[in-house]
Amino acid sequence: MALVPEAQLSTPRPSPQLREELEAITEPAILLSRDYRILAANAAYAAHYGTRPKAGVDRCFAVSHGYESPCDENGESCPLRASLASRATERVFHVHEHAEGPEHVDVELRPILDDAGEVRFFLEIITPLTLASARAAGAFVGRGAAFLEVLGLLKRAAPSEVPVLLLGESGTGKELAARALHAASERREGPFVPVECSGLGEGLFESELFGHARGAFTGAHARKTGLVEAAAGGTLFLDEIGDVPLALQVKLLRLLESGTYRPVGDVQPRRADFRLVCATHRDLDARVADGRFRRDLYFRINAFPVPMPPLRERREDLPLLTEALLRGTGKRVGPAGLAVLRAHDWPGNVRELRNVLERAVLLADRELIEPRHLLGGRVPEARALSTAGPWPWGDDVLPLAEVEARYVRWAAARLSGDRRRLADALGLSERTLYRRLRDARAQDDESQ
Repeated sequence: MALVPEAQLSTPRPSPQLREELEAITEPAILLSRDYRILAANAAYAAHYGTRPKAGVDRCFAVSHGYESPCDENGESCPLRASLASRATERVFHVHEHAEGPEHVDVELRPILDDAGEVRFFLEIITPLTLASARAAGAFVGRGAAFLEVLGLLKRAAPSEVPVLLLGESGTGKELAARALHAASERREGPFVPVECSGLGEGLFESELFGHARGAFTGAHARKTGLVEAAAGGTLFLDEIGDVPLALQVKLLRLLESGTYRPVGDVQPRRADFRLVCATHRDLDARVADGRFRRDLYFRINAFPVPMPPLRERREDLPLLTEALLRGTGKRVGPAGLAVLRAHDWPGNVRELRNVLERAVLLADRELIEPRHLLGGRVPEARALSTAGPWPWGDDVLPLAEVEARYVRWAAARLSGDRRRLADALGLSERTLYRRLRDARAQDDESQ
């Protein structure tokens, strides 16, 4: 759908009633025309963003993202276009610009129909998300498409009591995701109790999880509170649940099915009160198939699976993750160092990245962490670009934005016509590559 030229547009005017409804919304909200123009913004929008858009002039994609064209022409999902096609409410998770930096938002777009049943306006409600950070602050950070998918799933699951199963390799941030889920849930004021299931043998399982009464066994000199009781009113996080021995899975299943437990040596059952979140790096389908994991327990914990992407699928987040992990060290990684990090496959994921950067901080005497400080001094070949010729800026010291623009243009010239291969070589998503190429072309136009 091409944009209609300004000269052909007549500005639609929302009714006073519609403006009143807009102001009554407690979250930041704007009223949009079919051609993406912002017609009005409520007080909550002005308070959150510190300004109001120019009514009838500013377009949503320019204000929220700094784009010159709609989101879906820049590799993003566009809720307005989707809502215009479906004539129904659409919802997406985006990163919007804010005076303090990028922020994650939940965008809900509702079409408003006229008397003839045609879409006249759109109401966009923007809910800032605190599950994670789009800036280099906090532990759970990211801005890429894969991370936004995780964030969207966590946001949808957070208000409910549905058990969540986090699936992913070691080091992908499953416990961070579980903590974020708890912090966004109705149980946020309660405790978050993590349980490392791989470290619980048969002899300790019941005592650790359910507690025990005084005198329950030799050495039980006092009553012990179990982790299930400690999680009352909050979230119980069973990490590496795939490692629970088969003999103990039936006891865990009984807890989940009945909602009750009995401390060791106690005859009185007690009521459990927790929200369950589990995580594993195991292939539970395969373990069920070969009899190492109970099928009925699997169905209990797998009500809402959330795949956690490995770092090799989040290469576009490497600059942000690197900046976040280096906060407070006085160190930074430049473009050459980031090229080394992007070329690595990261079998240990973010945990491995943290270790690599901690070592680099000790090795680097100056502010800049160089390639020789990373990954044991090994400089991996950057896939298809490894033999493509010299760096496109020689020995000159240039602003980082100019270095990146030149590098993208240089790489694109050597892998012309294959955007997917180029994105993979640069460690970017195709969406991010599209934006980088567009920015590089804009720099060329300004220099002419």
